[in-house]
Amino acid sequence: MNYDLVIFDWDGTLMDSTRVIARSLQNACRDVGAAAPTEEEALFVIGLNMADTFERVVPGLDEEGRRRLAERYRHHFLAGEHEAPLYEGVREMLADLHRRGRRLAVATGKARRGLDRALDATGLRAWFEATRCADEGFAKPHPGMLLMLLDVTGVEPRRALMVGDTIYDLELAANAGVDALAVSYGAHHEELLSTRPALARLASVAELHRWLATNG
Repeated sequence: MNYDLVIFDWDGTLMDSTRVIARSLQNACRDVGAAAPTEEEALFVIGLNMADTFERVVPGLDEEGRRRLAERYRHHFLAGEHEAPLYEGVREMLADLHRRGRRLAVATGKARRGLDRALDATGLRAWFEATRCADEGFAKPHPGMLLMLLDVTGVEPRRALMVGDTIYDLELAANAGVDALAVSYGAHHEELLSTRPALARLASVAELHRWLATNG
């Protein structure tokens, strides 16, 4: 099956940023006097939008508490953002897909300004035909993010493929009627990913590249 459009998640799929995100969430919780989640708990919520993340990690916060938590999270993430490179082999994989004429897009739980910074810092913006962020509509796993990308690109669901590192990416794909690939080198481990439907679960960018070169 050669897909017309390959849609990538960003954090934990293309960029090695999951530990920076988890650490920023833990530090933000401490800053506002809340119990910090464990690393496993912090990694589990990666992919959700900020409101859903806070509700799961620190339930019951009032509006002012959520505002302060968001402010401290942004502070810590911006301070550590430079520590998050692309995974080894990602640039080569995307370049190869682009040369083959594969159309590429991004569906991410990041906010628009965060994705824009990442696209500019990595120089990858030109390779993605369309992008959609969590603060531009419904967040994962609601299908709206993928349905918008399909509408913008004119691609039918059966001709698109979602690639992600969390169960929320796989649920997003299923809800939109799109095939999915799981990568287990990001936020969620293989055992958790195996609880959701995916064409394959791949343990490295090299494996992902080979799969996409053959089937994508």
